[in-house]
Amino acid sequence: MPERLRTAASLARAVAAALARIVTAVLLTGGAVLATAAPARAAEIFVEVNPSTVQAGNQVGIRASCPDNNATAIVRSDAFGQITVSPQYGFLTATVRIPTDRQAKTYVVRLTCSDATTATVNLHVVGKTQPTQGPATGFGGTAGGGTGRLLIGGGLAAILAGAALALLTLRRRRPA
Repeated sequence: MPERLRTAASLARAVAAALARIVTAVLLTGGAVLATAAPARAAEIFVEVNPSTVQAGNQVGIRASCPDNNATAIVRSDAFGQITVSPQYGFLTATVRIPTDRQAKTYVVRLTCSDATTATVNLHVVGKTQPTQGPATGFGGTAGGGTGRLLIGGGLAAILAGAALALLTLRRRRPA
């Protein structure tokens, strides 16, 4: 067998042996990791309000989770009183309207599960206010005050200047 073929064959055997060692190491490591996996964690207990900042008189969605999400639970707050959250899509949910006479402040919302475990979240209620005028956003060319005519005049002047330059350019071209 020529020297060149023997070298290529030995190189191929060395690469195959190295790949076999790498695959074996990966499989052994993966098996060790899977064998020492942590046990499943108990369901997380939480309560959420959406939106977390709301105007008095608007609705708030409540989403919660208890150890048993197939049983109803109670949610209480000075912002809206007491409400029962019911199972829906794997969570406990409800919707409640914040009364219009509620004072603007931060209220604690407390979930109490059927096994007496609890969770809390803050709900920010803001007063019902209406703006007296639009936001100050700048130029306001269409708001009146005579600036609209200036814009129209400037636009027409730009169009006429462009047309004059186009005419001059066309007149300068010489037929070949």
